[in-house]
Amino acid sequence: MMKFRRLTTALILSSALVAGPIAMGQAPKPAPIAQLAKAVDIPYQSFTLDNGLRVIVHEDHKAPVVAVSIWYRVGSKHEPAGKTGFAHLFEHLMFNGSENAPNDYFEPLQQVGATDFNGTTWLDRTNYYQTVPTGALDLALFLESDRMGHLLGAVTQEKLDNQRGVVQNEKRQSDNQPYGLLWYELAENLFPKGHPYRHSTIGSMADLNSATLDDAHKWFHDHYGPNNAVLVLAGDIDAATAKQKVQRWFGDIPRGLEVKAPATSVPTLPAPVFKQLTDMIPADTVYEAWTAPGLNDPDIPALEMGLMVLGGLSSSRFDNHLVRNNAVAVSASADIELFEDASLILLQAVARDGVDSDQLSKRLDEKVAAFLQNGPTRDELDRAVTSYLAPAIALMERVGGDGKAAILAEGALYSNDPGFYAARMQQYASVTPEAVKAAMNKWMSRPVLKLSYKPGERTEGGELRGGAVSGDRPMRARPAYYQGPERAQADSGVAGASAAAPAQVSHIADRSKFPEVQELTALDFPDIERGKLANGMELVLARRAAAPVVQVAVSFDAGYAADPRDALGTQTLMLQLMDEGTKSLNSVQFAEAKERLGVSIQGSASADDTVISMRALKPNLAASFDLLSDYIRNPAFDPTELERVRGQLIVSLRDELTQPMRAAQRVLNPALYGPNHPYGIPPSGLGTEVSLRALTRDDVVNFHNHWLRPDNARIFVVGDTTLKEATQMLNRSFGKWKAPSAPLPVKNFDVALPQNGSRILLVDRPGAPQSVILAGRVMDMAGKDVSETVRVANDVLGGTFLARINMNLREEKGWSYGTQTFFSGVKDRVSWMAYAAVQADKTAASIQELRKEMHSFLDEKGATAGEVDRIIAGNVRELPGRFETTGAVLGGVRDIVKFGRADNYFETLPAQYEDLTPQKVDEEARKYLTDKDLTYVVVGDAKIVRPQLEALDLPVESVSLSN
Repeated sequence: MMKFRRLTTALILSSALVAGPIAMGQAPKPAPIAQLAKAVDIPYQSFTLDNGLRVIVHEDHKAPVVAVSIWYRVGSKHEPAGKTGFAHLFEHLMFNGSENAPNDYFEPLQQVGATDFNGTTWLDRTNYYQTVPTGALDLALFLESDRMGHLLGAVTQEKLDNQRGVVQNEKRQSDNQPYGLLWYELAENLFPKGHPYRHSTIGSMADLNSATLDDAHKWFHDHYGPNNAVLVLAGDIDAATAKQKVQRWFGDIPRGLEVKAPATSVPTLPAPVFKQLTDMIPADTVYEAWTAPGLNDPDIPALEMGLMVLGGLSSSRFDNHLVRNNAVAVSASADIELFEDASLILLQAVARDGVDSDQLSKRLDEKVAAFLQNGPTRDELDRAVTSYLAPAIALMERVGGDGKAAILAEGALYSNDPGFYAARMQQYASVTPEAVKAAMNKWMSRPVLKLSYKPGERTEGGELRGGAVSGDRPMRARPAYYQGPERAQADSGVAGASAAAPAQVSHIADRSKFPEVQELTALDFPDIERGKLANGMELVLARRAAAPVVQVAVSFDAGYAADPRDALGTQTLMLQLMDEGTKSLNSVQFAEAKERLGVSIQGSASADDTVISMRALKPNLAASFDLLSDYIRNPAFDPTELERVRGQLIVSLRDELTQPMRAAQRVLNPALYGPNHPYGIPPSGLGTEVSLRALTRDDVVNFHNHWLRPDNARIFVVGDTTLKEATQMLNRSFGKWKAPSAPLPVKNFDVALPQNGSRILLVDRPGAPQSVILAGRVMDMAGKDVSETVRVANDVLGGTFLARINMNLREEKGWSYGTQTFFSGVKDRVSWMAYAAVQADKTAASIQELRKEMHSFLDEKGATAGEVDRIIAGNVRELPGRFETTGAVLGGVRDIVKFGRADNYFETLPAQYEDLTPQKVDEEARKYLTDKDLTYVVVGDAKIVRPQLEALDLPVESVSLSN
């Protein structure tokens, strides 16, 4: 448990800023940081098998699920020269079956309703994880242990060749994005040749091509022993049960080799390095980077909090002095990417129009120099700590994914202490301005790497990069928790007790068949309660007390469909301006108020709804509601902020045009719905550069007054509160908000759709190593009419990993990293879409395969009993895990209301599936999933792609992206 030293004056006084003009009396004070920290608590027990497997158990019985997370101490830093990318390639092979489970690893997991199942590879480790219903735990342990102890007989040359192709297309997909080659530049310039962090996790094409079957066998033999792994079981399980089960499934696996960590260092550049590059990016961009110590170094807490103050908070020094005042940038950030042996400090700034990279770099350096000279204030650090704690508390309700199992595993693997998260948070809370100043000067006064990116044609691709002598895909988002100083003592629970050694079992596990799945607990969806505020606003609430967190969505019946056709982008500009302050709080004050409360407030929109979302800490709920109300009811729409925000959106629009998938969406939606339908606009809501430049403050104010009104709103609340308590707080904040006298606005969906036959719309992206294919058609049904039957049909064809299209293009041919088919999820006329990113030379062939799979499915090879049974079993069994978190429940409640479903809709799904047969699935599929009028959008290199497409029996039209 964590205690913080003091409650700051800034926190005590912040209530005056929070309440604003709508407060009814003095707003409640934010909770002390020490009180918030107590919520971050993950008690555990641990034991180690005779073969060296380290096991950590955390009990959490709020849902009938168990997270199974196994982390191996092997990542790309362990790869020798000439074998780059091998750790990641092997991770893929681990999903292609083991000796006693020879088929795809995902198949049995999907049948039992697993959620959060995947694997990842990074510099220091490889992890595999899944969250399963409690009754399926033996199956999950059987599968994980079988690939740890019984894998090599299933690793064939055919599987190696296939997954090599998949990985190479994953590399192309990452490289094909704006800034897709950034990591190569950072690694190759900051780390010397021979350093284990210099090469890419995904490796070079040449090294991937050279990987042999003998290499695969040796890699497994050298790195995948139980003594090189940490296994975490978190959720609906106790330590005694865990000991018995883990011993049964893993106990007979022999100890492996001792894995030696490669020699590493934290290199310092001998002199500053400057490089200028061009890429398909929206604006001049400047990066500055330094290496930093590994995540266990005592300087890390001060560095991380300092970088939050410099460029991580909404009220950061960069935001205030580069983006808001005398603005030279549309965005600026400072962050640290933590690795075990050496970390990476990265500053980024994107120039506004009229500012070149030299001017931007000069201003950036001035702000860094001032910060190094003076350090942060105490108030800034307190806001940084609170902002850090809030998402960490939210993670406490999730056992799998990046939740509690991952937190314990990372602490054990990197810091020899599963409970290190608590010690690290205490360090954050106690860090001083003096310590931050000292650490920042120590590490950021060294020679810097500067990269200046300018828009233009990319001069070098990624095909030849990533090797040991030449970097990685774009960095993953950092987790909300970090590991810290190494601990010498053995594992211990929160109470300091270590679990006893496991009892030995007298038999070896039977691997001749899958273990039986025990009785599974049905979903108990939280009861939905309804109420009304004093002004008539409807309140929909579901209580969920797993963590002291409350999530709120104030939903307005507007969305991008409400955008004026002659002023596209109005709503997006309005939402962005709402972030820039209220009538009583300017932009900086509003950001600081959020940080002091640890609350997240943001506006967003879908095709149908405009939603103001809030995630708040329970102790600060009343004050958070006040701030939310001020945000919605009293936006300043400051004219001085409008031009700055307009510039940001124009850069966002230009960025959208450089992203293949988003570019495809801009083309497909208008093509499907036509120019007059409310859905016939680019789905991002950004409009065009012409429309954005023409918008005025009056346009924004009128839209807000017209659509964001109490009689057009519904408030959804899910979390640690009651209907009575929430009603009282919301009445205080919203109860006196009156509706205008003007009638409610109405969106017109009674618009004829274009009558187009199948065709291909080609968007040229010169030099692209991949093509993005996005196909779609408008279905003759509204969102509420999309039945579970047609959803199952979609899952058979392309909606899941095991679907026919993905198994064809990814698992059989290796042409794509992944494909998917899906419904648009809108309220009016729904569209069905298919997506695939494929290697450029297989573009037309991939369209042929997609069409072949559809024809086959809709003709002679309809859904099989095995496919339908697998999908239904998975859909039913995953329900408890699907609604584990507050956010997931909130989404479920909103869907129930949006589509007019019964409050117990999700609990009725098993009964809906009972009489579902392959014949009924086929009937629904043949009714709706025809490809006769599919529109295909292809974003790729026209000189490579067009000759292929013209050989198909479809007309090909070239399309230019309009901004």
